Amino acid sequence: MHKRILSFLSLLTMVLILGSCGAQKKSTTGGAESSQGPTASQWRAGVKGKWVLNSVERENIPSNYTIKNIFDEAPVDCFIGSVWDLPGGAQRGTITFNAEGTLCANGAVRNIVWSIFNPSKTGGEPAFQFKKVYAGDKAANVTSGYRLDLSFADESGMTMRMPIPLDQGEGHLVFKFSRAN
Repeated sequence: MHKRILSFLSLLTMVLILGSCGAQKKSTTGGAESSQGPTASQWRAGVKGKWVLNSVERENIPSNYTIKNIFDEAPVDCFIGSVWDLPGGAQRGTITFNAEGTLCANGAVRNIVWSIFNPSKTGGEPAFQFKKVYAGDKAANVTSGYRLDLSFADESGMTMRMPIPLDQGEGHLVFKFSRAN
């Protein structure tokens, strides 16, 4: 009986600890964020895992504005349903495409190196960043990459926002993920 109680308490403690690992910001819309947001290490813990990109929404982008592709890769629709594997450790991950279409490469896997940008010395908010690494490349030699604003992450969902420069101002593509099983 005593072992069962200890096992139950240990399990409850683990659930509470893992549940507190997610990172959440107070605001997911444009505008100023609270400076009380999560640290880069809290975001890293919240982002880690396997995610499915469910939707990409336009925020403050005129309907007549055309976005040909994202991440210098493919049209937005090709990314819908993609699986983003963001394991811990060396932050090497993959994006696996699952969309069918004229310009989509269903089943293609893109190797990436990801991290959380830590603006502690320059001010600002932590951001998700990644760069594509092709066969034979060393991540240290890849000089270009992509950065997305982190809006929300918990045990079941994640939202990131990619700034899109416009003729007048800035809009965003809003990436909404759910945790993969």
